[in-house]
Amino acid sequence: MTADTDPEVTESSAEEAPATGAALPKHSLFTRLYTGTGAFEVVGRRKMWFLISGAIVAIAIGAMLLRGFTFGIDFEGGTKVSMPRGEVTVEQVETVFTDTIGTEPESVVIVGSGSSATVQIRSETLDNEQTAALREALFEAFQPLGADGQPSPLAVSDSAVSETWGGQITQKALIALLVFVLIVTVYITVRYERYMATAAMATMFFDLIVTAGIYALVGFEVTPATVIGLLTILGFSLYDTVIVFDKVEENTEGFEHTTRRTYAEHANLAVNQTFMRSINTTVISVLPIIALIVVAVWLLGVGTLKDLALVQLVGVIVGCYSSIFFATPLLVTMRERTEQVRNHTRRVMRKRARAAGNSDTDESADDDTAEADDTASADDTVVAKATATRTPAPGARPSRPSRPSARRTGRPSGKRNPQP
Repeated sequence: MTADTDPEVTESSAEEAPATGAALPKHSLFTRLYTGTGAFEVVGRRKMWFLISGAIVAIAIGAMLLRGFTFGIDFEGGTKVSMPRGEVTVEQVETVFTDTIGTEPESVVIVGSGSSATVQIRSETLDNEQTAALREALFEAFQPLGADGQPSPLAVSDSAVSETWGGQITQKALIALLVFVLIVTVYITVRYERYMATAAMATMFFDLIVTAGIYALVGFEVTPATVIGLLTILGFSLYDTVIVFDKVEENTEGFEHTTRRTYAEHANLAVNQTFMRSINTTVISVLPIIALIVVAVWLLGVGTLKDLALVQLVGVIVGCYSSIFFATPLLVTMRERTEQVRNHTRRVMRKRARAAGNSDTDESADDDTAEADDTASADDTVVAKATATRTPAPGARPSRPSRPSARRTGRPSGKRNPQP
């Protein structure tokens, strides 16, 4: 297996890059997502994500204050009349309602499509006589078909909820939400240290505010099913945040004893390592929700399923965003205000500065050493040549020593003097 495909080598390279500042190898987007190499700078750009998150929260709060919520009949009370749509238009139904009751309806909506589409009329609470008159007028005007395919007065149905009942439902929904938040707070406080617990709770409230703001902005109707779905997506958001924080906790364990990375770099690597898991979890959660919306709206026209699916779709997407781009950056921001993390960050930066300075010094030393080596090599060559003139080759006969000359020894030469 090559270094490019070996997970151990890839992880080692990913760990080296943030500490040394070396450029990571260029890979495709999906390769970087799946390998969790730390190539996506999330924590380092947390100011940008805080600005984006702050703008989203501001828009959500503005929508809740200016537009308010569209509460369903179960919360506000009133009368709801429904019948098969057929070829009926909203304007025709509004006209019949106004002519019969004398006031305009609060809303007239068409739910579903095709043969399963229904017209739902909502108004303030009507008494029995008004309800009976409205049902009769709708039947005479549009002749809705019953279950047997024939026009039937029973095709027009009605339901009424008193304001007292709506108040009780609202109170119970708020109690359920408060109990859920209380249980989550206890669990998070016991499970994590205070900074992680604070960041997790802030993330959950972020999801709650943004989801509610989207409902107010778009005008989705708030029903008991919406409250149930909201509790569900808050649990999903908490689950996704816990996954990321578990990895942050694992990466930062004993971080103060090493100077390889700062706390922020450890946390950013944890976000990268859980990036694809969060995306996969979100996609797997969104697909059945979309299928539920298709079945509820286009096929069956069941309002309860639609309300449940809408809040889950919005909440899952918001929860995925907050767990990646809000929770961990907020945690790092709070931890960097502590003396422990600030001292450790200074130690890491000093070490990197020294390493950068030593590398320059080492380059100069390497040049000087190279010059000295070249000089030494030249001297060795001269010595070797001189030695080679005095040293016989292997296997050669030893040369006869030359006789010393008379000039050096002062002895007479080898020639004999002639005899007198």
